[in-house]
Amino acid sequence: MAQTGDNAPDFTLPRDGGETVTLSDHRGGKVVLFFYPRDDTPGCTRESIGFSEQLQAFADAGARVWGISKDSVKSHDKFAAKHDLTVPLLSDEHGQTCEDYGVWQEKKMYGKTFMGIVRTTVLIGADGVIARRWDKVKVPGHVEEVLEAVQAL
Repeated sequence: MAQTGDNAPDFTLPRDGGETVTLSDHRGGKVVLFFYPRDDTPGCTRESIGFSEQLQAFADAGARVWGISKDSVKSHDKFAAKHDLTVPLLSDEHGQTCEDYGVWQEKKMYGKTFMGIVRTTVLIGADGVIARRWDKVKVPGHVEEVLEAVQAL
């Protein structure tokens, strides 16, 4: 699992709108990755809207923001259109990036155990090193907390 102080694992993933994103292409700037379980679920929708609403503030602080889930690009396109999202959404359908960042974990709900994405946010500094990591994120107030951390970096 990629921890604070580690070099951020590189990736190239497709995003909504049909482009691809390679993390190492953005070295020299701060990057926020928010890993979320599934498109168009209540918590994921609130989180994605929150990052979309603050996207300019993150840009003003020198940071790019990307949401990552295992949903397909087609699902991301529908999700973004339905909720007017402006934050780019990356598709990790094969799960390698989720594995590299240690967010693909065993979860329990209603007495059942299954594998899934644990809501996690990672702040990567301009040097490509993980500056901060938020695990098991609770959505209320989270976007503001991440923005403060970006501004302080």
